[in-house]
Amino acid sequence: FALFLSLCRFPSNSTKSTMKLAVAALLVGSAAAFAPAQVGKATTALSAFENEIGAQPPLGLYDPLGLLKDADQARFDRLRYVELKHGRVAMLAVTGYLFTKAGNRLPGYEDIPSGFAALKAMPPNAWIWTFFTVACLEIMMRDATGEAEFPGDFRNGFDFGWDKQTDEWKRNKRAIELNNGRAAQMGILGLMVHESMGNLSDIAPFS
Repeated sequence: FALFLSLCRFPSNSTKSTMKLAVAALLVGSAAAFAPAQVGKATTALSAFENEIGAQPPLGLYDPLGLLKDADQARFDRLRYVELKHGRVAMLAVTGYLFTKAGNRLPGYEDIPSGFAALKAMPPNAWIWTFFTVACLEIMMRDATGEAEFPGDFRNGFDFGWDKQTDEWKRNKRAIELNNGRAAQMGILGLMVHESMGNLSDIAPFS
């Protein structure tokens, strides 16, 4: 652009020709910058996971960060497990956030406020119980028997009627959990943002 501007100051015939070349060069460079790189290879790599649970309309297999580039099934299963775990934690977070926002408290914690204010008001024993609960969940919520049917399957020998259902029913339930987890991740983020902005009562007017 500096070259283009400098040429604009001298409108001679020779300079006009040079300007045309400079502009053409800029256009070619711009077009090259937006040209797709190795589209075929990336598409081939992603197509292996297009039928996985969670790859559904309207976005299909959505991978804007390229985390699945050159990924194998083990890599995909690991990312799916992480997504499920984050979704489950987020669903608990949204439930707990709204439960306390509505004025509900555990016995002995009636004076603890909700939201971010609770972090400063919680007594030491509350933090101890919190870390203890998280540690227990980390230990217990895993595939202890090695019989998991899919990433995130923590039944560990307890059937709960799952094995009696059809494959279509199972796939549908897994998709529901995955989508609810995705929505909860956005939900808890939105609640925290609105609390920080000071207008949480506008979207959660039950406190």
